[in-house]
Amino acid sequence: MINVTKTFLPPQSEYQSLLESIWKSGWITNRGVLVRQLENKLSTYLNTEHVLATANGTLPIQIAIKALGLKGEIITTPFSYVATVSSIVWEGCNPIFVDIHPEYLTIDDTKIEEAITKNTTAILATHVYGNPCNVRAIEVIAKKHNLKVIYDAAHCFGVKYKQQSIFNYGDVSTCSFHATKVFHTGEGGAIFARDKDLFDQLFLHHNFGHFGKEDFLSIGINAKMSELQGAMGLAVLPYIDEIINGRKTVFEMYSQLLPQDILFKIREGTQWNYSYCPIILKSEKQLKIIVKKLSEEAIFPRRYFYPSLNKLSYLPHSVCKISEDISQRVLCLPLYPGLEFKYVEKIADIINKEL
Repeated sequence: MINVTKTFLPPQSEYQSLLESIWKSGWITNRGVLVRQLENKLSTYLNTEHVLATANGTLPIQIAIKALGLKGEIITTPFSYVATVSSIVWEGCNPIFVDIHPEYLTIDDTKIEEAITKNTTAILATHVYGNPCNVRAIEVIAKKHNLKVIYDAAHCFGVKYKQQSIFNYGDVSTCSFHATKVFHTGEGGAIFARDKDLFDQLFLHHNFGHFGKEDFLSIGINAKMSELQGAMGLAVLPYIDEIINGRKTVFEMYSQLLPQDILFKIREGTQWNYSYCPIILKSEKQLKIIVKKLSEEAIFPRRYFYPSLNKLSYLPHSVCKISEDISQRVLCLPLYPGLEFKYVEKIADIINKEL
């Protein structure tokens, strides 16, 4: 069976060694030694100053909305995982969808300003498949209209744009460390913020508002990463360059075997992490045929992202023609280190026969 991804597992002995330190200390959560070590190592590897490890990748978005005091309308993308928009709704704000760029698949920055109203407080955009938004254009718009910027950078571990970590853009960036991601802690995530005062507020929100043992300085929830998750992260991190290079090798195989016009476009100036291999087919009918043919060979790609989020039943009706069209035709192919050429060739052969 070949799934769309395969979780990288470090040598069990290395993870076990870290677990032994947990057993010796008896400290399993509440910002233990391993979580703090992981944050320090991530800060160094990613070249980011403020990193806060969390229990998953969705809580950081919710906490960011809360910490920034956002109300009213938040401009966002319809082409993302459901957690992006559900976090906006969960925090009592209204998502306003702006359609996507047909090649980069990120929010179309040229359409943002026309969606801004007196009730707009922020832009929450997704770096799709690790492909950066036009962050500089968005920064100009945000400053002009006094808006906050949050980036859902769930797919972006290790990505750089214009020689900068992608996490250094916007007021807040968030990342997922889910087991399906390039870097993982089993389940987990992180928050990044350049401003120290804002970061301190994010920290309070992720830990019940605790300041010390007895003082509570703000409202908060429990978004803390456990020591077990921290241990996994510390065991995986030494292999991250190997993981990314392994993904690159497989992606380049696909690139050689498939037509270039079905691959999406990476924004110029990006050092990418090869997080996904999406192809954009001619029609949903063609996509369904390919999925069926692949599944008959025990190969399971994923329709990701589908559906376009503006079509969710619990949201008011809105139209985003490009996102709706792309979401019906996009398919993410199996991609992970060690996927053998014979299988990549087989997948490409099945696809090419249906194009």
